[in-house]
Amino acid sequence: MTTTSRTTSRTTSRTDSGTTSRTSSRTERRTDPMAETTPSPDAERLRRWRMVLGADSADSTGHALTGQDAAMDGALNALYGGGAGKKPGGRGTGGRAAGLGASAPSVARWLGDIRTYFPSSVVQVMQRDAIDRLGLAALLLEPEMLEAVEADVHLVGTLLSLNKAMPETTKETARTVVRKVVEDLEKRLESRTRATLTGALDRSARISRPRHRDIDWNRTVRANLANYLPVPGSAEGTGTIVPERLIGYGRASRSAKKDIVLCIDQSGSMAASVVHASVFGAVLASMRTLSTRLVVFDTAVVDLTDQLDDPVDVLFGTQLGGGTDINRALAYCQSRITRPADTVVVLISDLYEGGIRDEMLKRVAAMKDSGVQFVTLLALSDEGAPAYDHDHAAALGALGAPAFACTPDLFPDVMAAAIEKRPLPIPDKETQQ
Repeated sequence: MTTTSRTTSRTTSRTDSGTTSRTSSRTERRTDPMAETTPSPDAERLRRWRMVLGADSADSTGHALTGQDAAMDGALNALYGGGAGKKPGGRGTGGRAAGLGASAPSVARWLGDIRTYFPSSVVQVMQRDAIDRLGLAALLLEPEMLEAVEADVHLVGTLLSLNKAMPETTKETARTVVRKVVEDLEKRLESRTRATLTGALDRSARISRPRHRDIDWNRTVRANLANYLPVPGSAEGTGTIVPERLIGYGRASRSAKKDIVLCIDQSGSMAASVVHASVFGAVLASMRTLSTRLVVFDTAVVDLTDQLDDPVDVLFGTQLGGGTDINRALAYCQSRITRPADTVVVLISDLYEGGIRDEMLKRVAAMKDSGVQFVTLLALSDEGAPAYDHDHAAALGALGAPAFACTPDLFPDVMAAAIEKRPLPIPDKETQQ
């Protein structure tokens, strides 16, 4: 018979200064009450502090770890211990020998260990730290490594940045990893995106001579309140409204009602946004009432519209990194607009412009003056507040195109508002430029 007790392990997060701090996560440890006694409160407290503070605290706490506690501590110490910062094949900055080294098999074993001891969300954080702190990105070019990692959006971004250096033997494995992440995102985002935008498209196509079944009765009543007539002989307040003007929804047609242009900055800092935007681009392209164009840019501009049926192809068509020329990208998008009043342009960029700033702003102003709905997203991800050019964000805001960060869950609402030409649902609007 076993009972379950919770023990505290540590995970780490990097501060802006490059140091690490330890936080607490929880994992299960099974013990046999017949084999060992319940530890005293003081011993349990020391064990927890030892797990939180790491190997460097062993002497001060006087507590030795055993069993699964020791294994978890070893996995954490390999990444965050005295050898942290050691590059594969190199030496750490400290005198300790901890670290993952340059061996792909040892790293693969470590990846298996952390997946055993920690929940998926913690594993993803530790993988990112291993890639950043220990310079393990090159090892991701080996198929056995890719098979061992926990796939997430950040890993996809790393793989895309390595795309050009990736050998053919690894590319198929990389595509499998990317496809898994993309399919998971589509399952989470597609149904709500379709439902939200379908409603917005129906509402944006109101007509004044609808068939009976297409009448929007709520708007029709509000539009004809001036035509209220009391009914003779009825109780006070009883009357009828004469609907001189009917308002209804347009019937579905095979032609596109709106043109959507997604213009995505593919600089290295925008990796997560590129992944999410590619998934949304594929979803939008599958809706027959929308005509969707996807354009990615750095200092060059690439139109990936013909690959929108498969977001994995879109992602492998990007080249993360390089400079940024927003003006050049917007010039291309502007040249492809044929129905300004029915077009929504979504610029996804941190606005660090390497091109001609004044020309960029003039293009945005010209598109808005022609009737284009222009949306600027500083990020399309769940990563929190992004770094961006505040001066350019303020300049776009002054043109009536406020720039703000957007989570994937909010994106359908933003697009619905743009399609209906309503105010955008800007999060924390009072803090926006």
